[in-house]
Amino acid sequence: MSPSPARVTAVDTYDIRFPTSRELDGSDAMNPDPDYSAAYVVLRTDAADGVEGHGFSFTIGRGNDVQVAAIDALRGHVAGRSLDELCADPGSLSRDLVGDSQLRWLGPEKGVMHMAIGAVVNAVWDLAAKRARKPLWQLLADADPRWLVGQVDFRYITDALTPEEALELLNRGREGAAGRAATLRAHGYPAYTTSPGWLGYSDEKLTRLAVAAVAGGFRQIKLKVGADLADDLRRCHVARAAVGPDVRIALDANQRWDVDEAISWTKALSELQPYWIEEPTSPDDILGHAAVREAVAPVKVATGEHVQNRIVFKQLLQAGSIDILQIDAARVAGVNENLAVLLLAAKFGVPVCPHAGGVGLCELVQHLSMFDFVALSGTTDDRVIEYVDHLHDHFTEPVVIRDGHYRAPTAPGFSATMRPESIAEFTYPGGAFWAADLTRPKADDRKGHAA
Repeated sequence: MSPSPARVTAVDTYDIRFPTSRELDGSDAMNPDPDYSAAYVVLRTDAADGVEGHGFSFTIGRGNDVQVAAIDALRGHVAGRSLDELCADPGSLSRDLVGDSQLRWLGPEKGVMHMAIGAVVNAVWDLAAKRARKPLWQLLADADPRWLVGQVDFRYITDALTPEEALELLNRGREGAAGRAATLRAHGYPAYTTSPGWLGYSDEKLTRLAVAAVAGGFRQIKLKVGADLADDLRRCHVARAAVGPDVRIALDANQRWDVDEAISWTKALSELQPYWIEEPTSPDDILGHAAVREAVAPVKVATGEHVQNRIVFKQLLQAGSIDILQIDAARVAGVNENLAVLLLAAKFGVPVCPHAGGVGLCELVQHLSMFDFVALSGTTDDRVIEYVDHLHDHFTEPVVIRDGHYRAPTAPGFSATMRPESIAEFTYPGGAFWAADLTRPKADDRKGHAA
């Protein structure tokens, strides 16, 4: 009798929170005290080699309460599935999860459930890449273009991109892919850093980190803005003095403004020659972004961190609302939907500069940009991946930055696996860190407590 095929035997979830608010890491005009957190999922299997799939949704603290519950609600769709079938066609699970009518009613294709689907789908891709013994970027770049097209849900986007057009883009992207892969391995992918620019940092800390960023090879930094115009102008002057005239400074308002306010505020800051203004208004306001873009040029408009699905990305591109498209590896429904967004960006010729300001987001999104360079867009011109220097040591395969570039991952998988000791320490509320912290007298509590 032949052995039974390996299957997913368990779907384990964890509420993991890091107390980043205590040093104001990650602070911006809309989120003054974030505790970077991961609603984390592990797909356990009975494979002989013990391979597992790891994924997560990113939140900034208490959001983990609902995000973990949402991932738990997907357990019945995943447990018991054949690994061979899952890894041969991750899109099959994606279609089942997105198409569940009971869950779809909560969206559709947006919000907490959609992000939960992304965490599970990303875990399947991690599993598939590990079984293929390739980093995810290489698995995608090596894949047959027809198979990749089959992973994309074209529903609601065929007025902008058809499967036939997607196949043409991917076939064209394979030309010279081997040479670009060699270039990627040798030189990496360009990055920019937000590490100097958190809104809660002092001028001294901003200056010190900005100078260090330039010394480390970064040619672009980003500052958070939007709380107070006079303070923004002062901080931008401090940053420009620190980095000099030739380093790009991008600005990020984190959705703080109405449309008219976004225009007037960006124009006031334009004397500092910002490269882009990010999330100037609501991520759902497609026409608002178009109005801002027309009014503030030559400052570029960037958004995407909070764009909830491929349909909104499609409309932003159709309306000419953005100069820079910012995917997020954990916002939409995983790799499959991000493939759709990358293809849309390639069709419209808009550069992709991913968001990665959060725990584990750098680790994930590097793979998507590297695939795009090697096997789709074929370029890194005006393309950079965000980098922040927080929490990478909690992952078994953390990102490596050298001379302002992401080095290409070599380990199999999606770089999503968190160290067991980090999970044990920072699981909320029973992990070692939080169990000790939550028993402290109230008088010792500090601003930004995750509870």
